[in-house]
Amino acid sequence: MQKQWVFSFDEVEKAKQYVGGKWEKVRELLGGKGANLAEMTRIDVPVPPGFTVTTEACNEYLKSGGIFPTGMWEEELLALKKVEQVTGKKFGDPENPLLVSCRSGAKFSMPGMMDTVLNLGLNEDTIKGMVNLTNDERFVYDSYRRLVQMFGSVVMGIEDDDFEDVITETRKRAGVETDAELKAGDWQQVVNKFKSIYRHKTGHDFPENPYDQLKMATEAVFKSWNGKRAIDYRNASNIDHNMGTAVNIVTMVFGNMGNDSATGVAMTRDGSTGEDRIEGDYLTNAQGEDVVAGIRITKDINMLRDEMPEVHKQFEEISKRLEKHYREMQDIEFTIEKGKLWMLQTRDGKRTARAAVRIAVEMCEAGFISKEEALMRVTPEQVDFFLHPQFDREALQEAKAAGKLIASGLNVSPGAAYGIVALDADLAEAWAKDGKDVIMVRPETKPDDVHGMLAANGILTSRGGRTSHAALVARQFGKPAVVGVSELTIDMGKRRMLVNDETIHEGDWISISGNSGDVYLGKLKTVVPEFKDLWLMKLLSWADEYRKLGVWANADYPKDAKRAREYGAEGIGLCRTEHMFMETDRLPFVRKMIMADLPVERREALDALLPFQRDDFLGLFRVMDGLPVIVRLIDPPLHEFLPNHIQLMRELADFKIRLIHAPNLFEIDELLQKIRVNERLLKRVESLREENPMLGLRGVRLGIHIPELTTMQVRAIFEAACKASKEGIKVHPEIMIPLTSHVNELKRQRQVLEDEAKIVMDEQGIVIDYKFGTMIEIPRAALTADAIVEYASFISFGTNDLTQTTFGISRDDAESGFLIEYMESGILTENPFAVIDEDGVGQLMTLAVEKGRANRPNLEAGICGEHGGNPKSIDFCHRLGLNYVSCSPFRVPVARLAAAHAALNHAKK
Repeated sequence: MQKQWVFSFDEVEKAKQYVGGKWEKVRELLGGKGANLAEMTRIDVPVPPGFTVTTEACNEYLKSGGIFPTGMWEEELLALKKVEQVTGKKFGDPENPLLVSCRSGAKFSMPGMMDTVLNLGLNEDTIKGMVNLTNDERFVYDSYRRLVQMFGSVVMGIEDDDFEDVITETRKRAGVETDAELKAGDWQQVVNKFKSIYRHKTGHDFPENPYDQLKMATEAVFKSWNGKRAIDYRNASNIDHNMGTAVNIVTMVFGNMGNDSATGVAMTRDGSTGEDRIEGDYLTNAQGEDVVAGIRITKDINMLRDEMPEVHKQFEEISKRLEKHYREMQDIEFTIEKGKLWMLQTRDGKRTARAAVRIAVEMCEAGFISKEEALMRVTPEQVDFFLHPQFDREALQEAKAAGKLIASGLNVSPGAAYGIVALDADLAEAWAKDGKDVIMVRPETKPDDVHGMLAANGILTSRGGRTSHAALVARQFGKPAVVGVSELTIDMGKRRMLVNDETIHEGDWISISGNSGDVYLGKLKTVVPEFKDLWLMKLLSWADEYRKLGVWANADYPKDAKRAREYGAEGIGLCRTEHMFMETDRLPFVRKMIMADLPVERREALDALLPFQRDDFLGLFRVMDGLPVIVRLIDPPLHEFLPNHIQLMRELADFKIRLIHAPNLFEIDELLQKIRVNERLLKRVESLREENPMLGLRGVRLGIHIPELTTMQVRAIFEAACKASKEGIKVHPEIMIPLTSHVNELKRQRQVLEDEAKIVMDEQGIVIDYKFGTMIEIPRAALTADAIVEYASFISFGTNDLTQTTFGISRDDAESGFLIEYMESGILTENPFAVIDEDGVGQLMTLAVEKGRANRPNLEAGICGEHGGNPKSIDFCHRLGLNYVSCSPFRVPVARLAAAHAALNHAKK
C-alpha cells in the first residue's frame, strides 16, 4: 500500500482502512489527539477543520536525520487547501487570513511534554486583515505576540522567561495587574520587543512567510518527541520510545475575542475523587495556554452556567456524550468564540488512584464496561496508593495548635508528603538521588520540570488550578500536590519562599496534604491509613472472582497477620521464627542457648524460650482461624543473635584501659567481671565466625547441628495448635525447613521433627492435620526437586536467596554497588531482586515445579520471597502454575489485583 502521510479530520474511516480496520491502530497512526479529533468530527461534535500528519511521518523524519519524507509536505499543503475551502479563508491572505495551530499528539497522552504553536499565519500583512475583520486591534496584537513568543520558545529554543519579563515590565509600566487589562498599544509594543529578542537570540528576523512558519513548526513538533522532558515522561510511564508523535494542524478559534469568548479544560468526572460530576477551569477572553500554565486565576467550570448558560448546557451535553461514546472519563479542551462552542481535544482523563478505582467500579455498575474491563483499568500500582502513609491525626492537631499550618491551596492530588524545599527541578532531582526527601516548590510547573516532579515526594505551587500541568502530572504519577497557594511568594534570587509572615529557605522542612490542600512547617508524622475504601473493596472482590493464584502473606506476629487478613490474605505463607527471637524479652535466653557449654544449660535456655514461641504461634493460629499458617524454622546463622565482633573488641579494649585507671577496688572488680563476660562472648563469636555466613551454618544445617533447637520450635507449634484446637479454632499448620540443598538433609530433619510432633499430639490427645515441606532457595534443590518432594508435601520458593545463589552475588552488596551500574548500562534490564529473572531463576523454578509434580502430582507450590508482591513476578507465577504467592501484608491488595490481571491477560491469549 502506498504511504499516506496526512489525513484530514473527516477521513477517519479512510485512516481505519489504511491500518487494517482497528481503532487502536488508528490511534497509533494519528496519535490520540488526531484520532479523537477525527472521531469527534465523524459523530458531529463541533471541531474546527484540520488535518493530522502521521506518526509514521515523524518516525521517518527522525530516522532520516531531519528530512521530511518524500511527498509529505505536498500532502500537508493539499490538506491545507481543503481547510481553506471549508472555512472560506486563505492561509497568508491579507484580507481574510486563515490561522492555524500546530499541536503534537502521540498515541498515549503526555500532557505538556511536547510542543504546540498557536496563531500560525499571522505576519505584518495579515494582522491588518484581522483588524479589519474583527474590529479588535487589541485581540489581534495579543494573538500576534503569542505567536512570536511560542514560535520563539518552541521552534527556536529561546528561554520563555525572556518573553515573560517583557510582559511583566509592560504591566508595571501600564499600572495594571493582569494581561487582560493591557491595551492594543501595549501589545503592539510587546510584539516589537519580542521580535527584537527573536532577532538577537537567533541572528535573523521572525519569519513573515506563513508557509515557512508552518513548516518550521511541524519540524519542531517532530523534534520534541526526543526532547528531554518527553523522554523522562515516557520512561516514567513505560511508553515505547519508538512510537513517534503526530502533528495536528487545526483551524484557530479564539477565546480571546472579548467577554463572549472563553477557553478551558474540563474532565467529565472529578479527577481527584472520581465523583460523577464535571470538573474544570476556564477563562474568559483568553487562549488555551493561559489556563494550563497557571498564569491567570481560573474560574470554576460551573460559573459558565451563569456567564453563558446556553453554551454551558451544550458543553454538558457534549461532555456526557463523549464519555458514553468512549466508555471512559474524558479530559476535554474547548474554546468559545463569540458564543460558539468548539471542542479542541478529548482524551482519557488523568486521575488519582482513588478516582481510578471509583470510576472503574461505577462505570461497570452503570453498564458502560464489564467487570473484566473495570479490573484491567486499575493498575496494581494504583492499588498500592491506598496503603501510602497519611498524616497522623494527632500530629495534625498539634501542628495546627502550634501555628504550623501556614497556608492552604487546591488539593489536586491526594496523599501526605514531607521533605526539604527545593525551588527548581534539577535540585529536586539531585537531592532525591542523594536519598533526601524533597518537596518541589514552584510558581507553576512547566513540562521542563517533569524530572523534578518525578523525583520529589510532593509538589507545591503558588499558581495553577485543578487542570493545571502540575495537577495533571501529579495525579498520573501518584504524587501528593497542592497548587494555587496564593499566599506563597517565591524569591528565586534569595532561594527562599515567603508565606504570610513566614520565611522558609531552600532546604527547610515542610509537609503538604494533597487531601486537604494544607501546607505545614516542619516534618509531620505519618501513619498507614485504614483499609476502608468501599470502591476498592468491591473491585478487589471482583479480582478474587477471576484470579487463579492464592494470595497469602508473610507475617511474623499476630498484629501483622490480622492486618494481612483484613487486606484479604488467604493464609500465612511465611512466618519467620527468628524475628521472634530478636524480641528483648527472649534475646537473653537465645544468647544463653548459644553460649551454653553443657547440654543441660542449652536445654534450660530452650525450655525458657518454649513458652514465648508457643504464645507467638497461638496468637497467629487465633487470628488465622481456618486458614493455613506456614512456619519456617530458624534460618539465620547464630552469630546474628550475638553482639558484633568489632563492637566486642572495642568494648574489651575500653574496659582494659579503664581498668588501668580504676580509682578503687569496687570499680576494679566490676570491670574485671565485664572483661570476663566480654572475653567469653568474644570467644564464642569468634568460634561461630564464618568467611561466608550466608552460605554457612544456617537453615536446615543448623537444625541438624543443634536438633534441640528445632524440636523446641516444633513442640511450640504443636502445643499452640493443640491449645487453639481445643478453643474451637481450625488450625492448619505447615512446617517449613529452610535452605535445603540435599534430600538427605530433609529426610533426617523430617524424621526428628515428625517424632516430636507425634509426642506432643499424644500428650495432648489431639490429632492435628499438618504438612511438612521445604523452601527451594538453592539451585541444587530445584534441580533435584523430584527427590526432595518424596519428603516434602509442599515447596515454597525463597526467591531472595535463590536469586543470590543463582547469580552468585550478595544482594546487600550488589544493590548498593555494581547492580546500579548494570541496570544503567543495560547489562540487566531489571533488578533481579525486584522482578524474577525468568531466564535464569525462572527456569530453575519451572524445572522444580515440573519435576516435583511429576513425582507428587498434588504438590503445593508457592513463593514467599519479596517477589511475591511484584506484579511482573506474579504474572510469571501464574504462568508457572503455582498455588499461591506470599508477600508483605501491605502488598496483599496489590497481589490480588495483579493475580487477576495475570488470569485475564492469559485467558485472552
